[in-house]
Amino acid sequence: MRQVVKWSVRAAFASFGLWASLSAAQAACEPAKLATKYPSLAGRTITIGQDGESTPFSFRDPADFNHLIGLDADTARAVFGCAGVPVTFTLGNWSGLIPAAMAGQIDVMWDTLLYTPERAKRMDFVAYMHSATALLVVHGNPKQVHGLTDLCGLITTAGLGTTQETMLRTAGQACVAAGKKDVEVITAADMTGGMRLVQNGRADVYATNKFVADSMIASNPAPEDGFGVVTNAQIAAGTAKGNSDLIRLMADGLAEIQSNGQLKTIFERYHVDYDLVTKPEILTQ
Repeated sequence: MRQVVKWSVRAAFASFGLWASLSAAQAACEPAKLATKYPSLAGRTITIGQDGESTPFSFRDPADFNHLIGLDADTARAVFGCAGVPVTFTLGNWSGLIPAAMAGQIDVMWDTLLYTPERAKRMDFVAYMHSATALLVVHGNPKQVHGLTDLCGLITTAGLGTTQETMLRTAGQACVAAGKKDVEVITAADMTGGMRLVQNGRADVYATNKFVADSMIASNPAPEDGFGVVTNAQIAAGTAKGNSDLIRLMADGLAEIQSNGQLKTIFERYHVDYDLVTKPEILTQ
């Protein structure tokens, strides 16, 4: 049985129309002005890291296995296309893309990446939407998982280094504080591994992005959504520190494709709730 805690982000931002108008006035697609607006990026091709298996955010095009599509892939192309900067995609395990971006081995990680203050010590971010998390269980939900308090004493799994892993560990601390059994957390290197742990009975719950979970459920009847939560966690694109032109380009490009409707079209294409979109915000330390 699915229980989703819904929170309207658009309602929380009553001034949405104002910031959209301001964004339209401040940003525009001007590829001819690349060398003037973002001089360090002139003549460069930007390398974007994705895992290629986070449907609907990043996955291989069924018509061309070598071509990545999805909400994040299409948004990245639109943002850099707005400025006239070519991009190329490189594949890697999700957990390895963050250190690769921190080390400058890739220019940008744009793949359901969440901003955290700890990550911001070594990366700069442009946030543009809120996150939603789902907890997947086997069909029938035999452990009756309907909320975080139901996780006490259970074996759970989440991607290594994800905010879902942190959420599960925090839930375990709350369980212990309440005199209940801790939540055991097994980290998974990728989504396939995390889901396999649940399907094989080695874990009771798998925590992942809600829209990734929806795609997994649609393609495989075995998992079931126990419950979901929309949080204030911010999904962002991230790059190593010191790339000021790159950060400004991403913020400007996101503002422009929001104001011209292109971003909404991309969200609708992949059936992701556009109410999760927020004003582009540069987050750094």
